[in-house]
Amino acid sequence: MKLWRSPLAWTFAASLVLLVGVGGWLLADPGTSRSDALKTGGLAGGAIVALYALWLNDRRRRVEERRQDIERQRHELESLRVADERFAKAVELLGHAADQVRVGALHALAGLARSRPEYTQTVLDVLCSYLRRPFTRPEPDAENPEPERELTVRLTAQRLITDLLPARDAEGPPYDLDLTGATLEYFDLSGKLVGGLLLRYASLHSSTNFSGCRFTGRVYLTAAGTADGRLVGYFRCRGAVFESHAWFSGTSFHEDADFTDTEFAGRTTFKDAVFAKDAVFSGVVASGELDLRRTSFGGQADLRFATLPASVSLYNTKVAAEKELRLPAGWTGEELRDGEVRIVAEAG
Repeated sequence: MKLWRSPLAWTFAASLVLLVGVGGWLLADPGTSRSDALKTGGLAGGAIVALYALWLNDRRRRVEERRQDIERQRHELESLRVADERFAKAVELLGHAADQVRVGALHALAGLARSRPEYTQTVLDVLCSYLRRPFTRPEPDAENPEPERELTVRLTAQRLITDLLPARDAEGPPYDLDLTGATLEYFDLSGKLVGGLLLRYASLHSSTNFSGCRFTGRVYLTAAGTADGRLVGYFRCRGAVFESHAWFSGTSFHEDADFTDTEFAGRTTFKDAVFAKDAVFSGVVASGELDLRRTSFGGQADLRFATLPASVSLYNTKVAAEKELRLPAGWTGEELRDGEVRIVAEAG
């Protein structure tokens, strides 16, 4: 850089000009002493130097901020690279033959989702994908413990899914779960916030618990089934909120099903559903269309809905005649020749 282009040279030149100019102008005044003139000129010149120092300090600050910003971007890119490598390695290890390695891979994925929330939906998709793998629930077999070990891995995946979901009233984003055709045991989403839930053709062993859940997206349990597991396969869904569609068409409930105080805000269907044991719908609020066509109740049925929509379908909705039946106002039971009771809505 040539000297005459340097900001420092121009600053000193301007300072000298002010010193000479202001000092000379004041010396021309008989009422001003030489010392005062020089002092005032010096202050004027010094002000220019001070302004230059402030400008230089601001420039250094901006350069430092840009350097720090570049460093943050570099660190973020490096962090993303490491996260991608962790994700890829963990997914690869899910196919390892050793069950303890698969469990470690599941925990690594969950840890990644906790440290980098933008990975949460992707990690949940991978965990759900693992649970959608074909699996036959094992019976105790000392000679072949491998199915039992795989069950342990799957139970870990289920627990991690629950841990990654936000609480029901959280402000965070709701995440979707696709468990179509999955074999699940002790599946517990109680008190969680969920977006959409796909459980079509799923096998739900032991107790399934959706109590206190809030589902913001569509929920499909079409043709799913609950079955005996290590414990009786109860289906608990007390105080849950379904903000959109709730599809239970063709679902088989092999043990008691409890929907007490649940809210169905969208279209809801239990068409062709089978309740082998007791079913409780007391206090249920149904705001959208409610479809109970060909629904079968094999045990005691408490259908005292708190609120019913204008559109309710009850075609061939049946209950075993010897079981206790509790109905809302405006519904009645009509006994059939085969020993069943058909539920109908009273005219008018």
